[in-house]
Amino acid sequence: MCYAFVMTDRLDVLKTYKLFIDGKFPRSESGRSLPVNDRRGALYAHLCLASRKDLRDAVEAARKAQSGWSAATSYNRGQILYRMAEMMEGRRAEFAAAIDVRGAKSGRSGAAMNSSEEVKISVDRLVSYAGWADKYAQILGCNNPVSGPFYNFTVPEPSGVIAVIAPDSPALLGLISLLAPVIVSGNTAIVISGETNPIPAALLGEVFATSDLPPGVVNILTGTRAELLSHVSTHRDIDGVHAAGIGADHAKTLRTGVAENLKRVKVIDDVDFADSKWWGSAWRIEPFVEMKTMWHPASV
Repeated sequence: MCYAFVMTDRLDVLKTYKLFIDGKFPRSESGRSLPVNDRRGALYAHLCLASRKDLRDAVEAARKAQSGWSAATSYNRGQILYRMAEMMEGRRAEFAAAIDVRGAKSGRSGAAMNSSEEVKISVDRLVSYAGWADKYAQILGCNNPVSGPFYNFTVPEPSGVIAVIAPDSPALLGLISLLAPVIVSGNTAIVISGETNPIPAALLGEVFATSDLPPGVVNILTGTRAELLSHVSTHRDIDGVHAAGIGADHAKTLRTGVAENLKRVKVIDDVDFADSKWWGSAWRIEPFVEMKTMWHPASV
């Protein structure tokens, strides 16, 4: 006799988004995860909750990758940023759906921006910085007039390891706008996602893993600012911070750590992330490069 069993109900397999450290997707060493609900309150996914140890691992990966990334040619870095944009373009619908999970869609307080538009501008912003890769040095650097048989050049060099603290909204565009000027100049980055909707940041790790980006150049942590920012502030192997939309208290926390290793802290309080002219300037790169001046003898 043959029996047939028909399953009438099934449990959906919810995704658990991992951290992105050193080109890999580890779970948090603490074993913690965070439920992410959609705008209607239904459970959408689980998310790894990064700890201080995860931050330390990310900094070590970024430091290890920094010398190789800064030594890469500007042309090569531009190619990789363009590849990142290509991969995002192929997943536009997925990113738009991730943005819509929480329904946070604004470039600036009160300025509406739908999810498809946010993804489009994010892709375009990466392409813009890919174009700057082999050009920003001519804008920020200079040939200095000096008295004597010398040439005197000032050229920008990357600062090192930069912490990128993403705003809550816009979740994707805000992160890309802060990250692109950091890595295009040869810095490596530790990204701490926004708290309201961290799913787009987690998806970016999947894009970066297939974008020819060397492991450790970008490391993405999903967690809470209250837990992580004090450690970012005091970590002596973080050379700078690029943040936006984090509030006065968190900004103060970051600035108190400046004395630890003279890290540069750039916190943007009020900016329109959809303003391509402002964000497309080479001067967005300037806070995270050091100026080196060289003297070279000139034949008379």
